Amino acid sequence: MNDFKDKVVYQIYPKSFMDSNGDGFGDLKGVTAKLDYLADLGVDYLWLTPFFPSPQRDNGYDVADYRAVDPRYGTMEDLEELIREADRRGIGLMLDMVFNHTSTGHEWFKKALAGDKKYQDYYIFKNGTPDNLPTNWVSKFGGPAWQYVPQLGKWYLHLFDVTQADLNWENPAVREEMADILRFWKAKGIKGFRFDVVNLISKPEVYEDDFAGDGRRFYTDGRNVHKYLKELVAAGGIDGMITVGEMSSTTLENCIGYTAEGNHELTMCFNFHHLKVDYKDGQKWELMEPDYLAMKKLFQTWQEGMQAHGGWNALFWCNHDQPRAVSHFGSDTTYWKESAEMLAVAIHFMRGTPYIYQGEELGMTNPHFTKIEQYRDIESRNYYRILREQGKTEAETLDIIAQRSRDDSRTPMQWDASENAGFTTGTPWIGIADNYEAINAAAQMDAPDSIRSFYKTLVALRKKMPAISAGKIEFLYPDNADLLAYRRYDGETELLVLCNLREREIAKPLPVGWTDAEKLLGNYPDTADTLRPYECVVLKRSTPPVSSEKILTC
Repeated sequence: MNDFKDKVVYQIYPKSFMDSNGDGFGDLKGVTAKLDYLADLGVDYLWLTPFFPSPQRDNGYDVADYRAVDPRYGTMEDLEELIREADRRGIGLMLDMVFNHTSTGHEWFKKALAGDKKYQDYYIFKNGTPDNLPTNWVSKFGGPAWQYVPQLGKWYLHLFDVTQADLNWENPAVREEMADILRFWKAKGIKGFRFDVVNLISKPEVYEDDFAGDGRRFYTDGRNVHKYLKELVAAGGIDGMITVGEMSSTTLENCIGYTAEGNHELTMCFNFHHLKVDYKDGQKWELMEPDYLAMKKLFQTWQEGMQAHGGWNALFWCNHDQPRAVSHFGSDTTYWKESAEMLAVAIHFMRGTPYIYQGEELGMTNPHFTKIEQYRDIESRNYYRILREQGKTEAETLDIIAQRSRDDSRTPMQWDASENAGFTTGTPWIGIADNYEAINAAAQMDAPDSIRSFYKTLVALRKKMPAISAGKIEFLYPDNADLLAYRRYDGETELLVLCNLREREIAKPLPVGWTDAEKLLGNYPDTADTLRPYECVVLKRSTPPVSSEKILTC
């Protein structure tokens, strides 16, 4: 199964992509209206985050019905039209399946609360009293991971929001429900699936307190997770389709198992370790400068490890849960264009399947909100309260939220310089970054030196050059904290990728034999003897690859 290796996936957060009816809320017709824009970019798949009926406590990741379309996004007919029109342009749709938990508004959970034993066994309920939690596990959104139901005398597990009840995958009936949902959407013409926090579905046999952490070590990459995924893929009829698992706090070894071709689980995995290198003491809501050596080591470990054992990576900086990459690891002011393009090169030339998050191809930035009232994300609002309770000042708290909030990536797509960035004729559900008049699609579409044009080139190169899509990778200069460097090679072509991670000039080391190599791509118009702030250079030669010993002695 190699047909995904030269493909590029574009992630759409429908709520913020394009509003077709002026209600301030993006919808499916809005996505259909922008298919030509996406086809022009050259992407192969569109991953849509959940548009299923939902109370929207967690922006759709609290699903109340897996087989329907939330009226806020449109109708099933709208979705079927989107599938047809995307297919006509050679683009497949990938749906986001939230199978670890449902909304407490789901009919299954309502029946469980009404006392139906069948549906109580769909979830993880534990008998108890109001003052005695089953475990001390902490929800990923803050607070206890258990909620008491007085009328039942039971607690239910919610690893995320209190309205997101974890499913009991030990129950075969639950697993069959999930497989049937996949069959339903496959029959509609869906071409792939993304599975939300899917490595959390297998819980422990015995529930116990965690006195060394928040409980995640007991349920992450659990005892039966590989068994359940194999079963889901087979029963759902999706073996051979493009699939990606979001893996929370996972390990390389497990992701090799999830993605190795002969295992028939998933085609690729998201892991998030490289995005946490500025988490002080491993805490998301504590700031520090990025540790670029740690980032480089993570890239090398995962890239070369997956290569050695037949696994496959999903390549990304951005998604709906992460700050904008150019604000996170680049410069969203002085070197905005240079850093946006450098970050793109760093990822797109690696071994794996690249994901572009809506607006990333334009260099969209964090919105830099200044008031908690501007945020809609439940996690951000919860942690605003928690951080203030911990003694942080208002200014400190807002600075942390501004750098870490999931809403950084959820502001509306910036289509043009008109009111509301061309996203809606109404009032947008969340505020728009105030730089939309300068950073928007209309300004970049026909500009050959724009960030969007740069992304078009990257997408085209992956399809054109097997050394990128299927070649091997080797990392260079591992002790240089300023420089990300690696080579890609197959039997005919060798590429050298150099990325300056810093907002300052650094040395430009060239391995033996590369002095006269062809410049394939760069984000500065000319060539220099050094690497300028956030400069990236990709060199190409046709000679056989040299050994690592020769490379590293230059």
